[in-house]
Amino acid sequence: VDVNTASAPLLARVSGLSSTVAEGIVSYRDSNGAFQTRADLRSVPRLGDKTFEQAAGFLRIMNGKDPLDASAVHPESYPLVEKILKDIKKGVKEVIGDATILKGLSPEKYADEKFGVPTVTDIIKELEKPGRDPRPEFTTAIFKDGVEKISDLKADMILEGVVTNVAAFGAFVDIGVHQDGLVHISALANTFVKDPHTVVKAGQVVKVKVLEVDEKRKRIALTMRLSDEAPKVSVGAKPEQRANRPGTPRTPEARRPQEDRRSAPPMNNAMADALRKLKGGG
Repeated sequence: VDVNTASAPLLARVSGLSSTVAEGIVSYRDSNGAFQTRADLRSVPRLGDKTFEQAAGFLRIMNGKDPLDASAVHPESYPLVEKILKDIKKGVKEVIGDATILKGLSPEKYADEKFGVPTVTDIIKELEKPGRDPRPEFTTAIFKDGVEKISDLKADMILEGVVTNVAAFGAFVDIGVHQDGLVHISALANTFVKDPHTVVKAGQVVKVKVLEVDEKRKRIALTMRLSDEAPKVSVGAKPEQRANRPGTPRTPEARRPQEDRRSAPPMNNAMADALRKLKGGG
């Protein structure tokens, strides 16, 4: 947070700063002008040493007296930076942003009981790219051009999408047609999947293949097994066509004769003996 431009509500979100202290920072800034160093924050009423320790690393002083105040290096680590600068005989302004110099440094050389190798490594990285966002690069799906509505989908079409929700029976994927498709648990991987959460998570970018589209009911069947082939009757198929397709349940009318045969009572031993006697003329 840029301490010279941030509002009180935003400052109150910083670790260690209460709404009262945040309002005090803004009031002090309005009365005394912009903060020139992080150390100036100690003059704000109710901003004690503990609060300063918690918040200083998240507060930035842009274009101030000390270039380190615009970085993520905490004031407690300034002595370490000074130690490095003294060793390489360079000024802080010369070193900040100079990857050639910083990549040639050995973190092990400057580690001690207070600052371990991981801490020294992080400080050197911050000096190389001050103000960098430590979060990983945000990635998003690239939706296919010309596929904007459900009617644009075709069987066997391979698309990129984003997982929007994961349920016990599979995952829903946004493929850019204003209607999420479903990847059934059986189509999440080439191996058996007991829990979809072990394969995908919300926000994950995935590649899927279109298996079936029911435009009327707004249902899209997808698979993450790209080798799967879509059924012959899929997009725009009529209900009776899908019902009588091989591998799918038939209509109740088509099932009834078979069910009637299965429902016939089994022949018991007495009936079998009677039939044998009739055949033998008895």
